[in-house]
Amino acid sequence: MRRQDALQGSLPLLVLKVLARRGPLHGYGITAQIEALSAEVLRVEEGSLYPALYRMEEDGWIKAKWTTTENNRRARVYEITAKGKKELEAAHGRWRAVTAAVDLVLEQA
Repeated sequence: MRRQDALQGSLPLLVLKVLARRGPLHGYGITAQIEALSAEVLRVEEGSLYPALYRMEEDGWIKAKWTTTENNRRARVYEITAKGKKELEAAHGRWRAVTAAVDLVLEQA
C-alpha cells in the first residue's frame, strides 16, 4: 500500500498519543513511531511535524527541552503535559465521532 501523509488535522492527536504511550521523544522518534505504528502507511513530513510541535507547545499540550543524545548530539525532546493528556482524551473522542459518522455515510451510500 502506498504511504500517505498523515491526515490533515490528525497530526496533533497522533503526536499526543505517541508521547502518552512512549514517553519523551525527539521529533525523529515521534515520526518513526507514527510510521511504525501505522504499519508504514502514514508518513509525517518535517514540514508538517515541527510547526505542529511548536503550536502544541504554545498551547501547553507538550513541553520541550534540549538534551544530549548517546551520540553526543543535541536534540529537542518533547513530552506530553497534563493539559495535553486532557486534549488527547477530547481529541480522541472527536476522532471516534467523526470516523463513526463517515462509516455511516459509507455504509448507506
